[in-house]
Amino acid sequence: MTTRDPRATGLARLAGLFADETRAACLLALLDGRAWTASELARHAGVAASTLSEHLSRLVAGGLLAEERQGRHRYVRLADARVAQLVEDLAAQVAPGTAVRPRSLRESSAGSAMARGRTCYDHLAGRLGIAVTDALTARGLLQQETGFALTDTGVAWFASAGIGLERRGRRPLARACLDWTERRPHLAGVAGAALCRHALDTGWCVRIGSERAVKVTAAGEQAFLELLGVESASLR
Repeated sequence: MTTRDPRATGLARLAGLFADETRAACLLALLDGRAWTASELARHAGVAASTLSEHLSRLVAGGLLAEERQGRHRYVRLADARVAQLVEDLAAQVAPGTAVRPRSLRESSAGSAMARGRTCYDHLAGRLGIAVTDALTARGLLQQETGFALTDTGVAWFASAGIGLERRGRRPLARACLDWTERRPHLAGVAGAALCRHALDTGWCVRIGSERAVKVTAAGEQAFLELLGVESASLR
């Protein structure tokens, strides 16, 4: 008699949380790293607030979302970086040909902006994320041969650029995250989060629209060119 793997039940439950288009839309929206109200997510997903509330309760109970209440408002965010990695990794498995065609020029423009540059939870993604990752690798600051890892020179580069690397918990210093638009890995982990935070704090990048899209400013183009040799054309 075959003994069932005890993890099977938990895995089936976890898969069930993703197996709904409304819940999937919420998880993808929350990859921007910010807390959203239930009403904001309901509008984003195109469902009634009462319907969305039921979905959020399931996601919170399943450990995928964390909940905060302030007065009458209910805020939710992804539980942690581990959940964000799981959502992004699953999204990257969706074949490019299955994407829905944009229904309007505005939707098409938003999609183009997301592909050009966006945040993936707390690090840079899209062509911007890939360009930065490639530049770090070309300069010997990041190695990818046996998984992502900062070199000693890379650690020193972050310090010289004024980008602090706060190592807390078990989160790796550098981790590869498969980019769902570029189909190549970009930099995540502590280093990826620190670089993204620094880029936003210093104004190298600014958020655009209500999604996760970001664009590189003139100051950012200059900084990326001077620090990493990234040409402006690859950031636009």
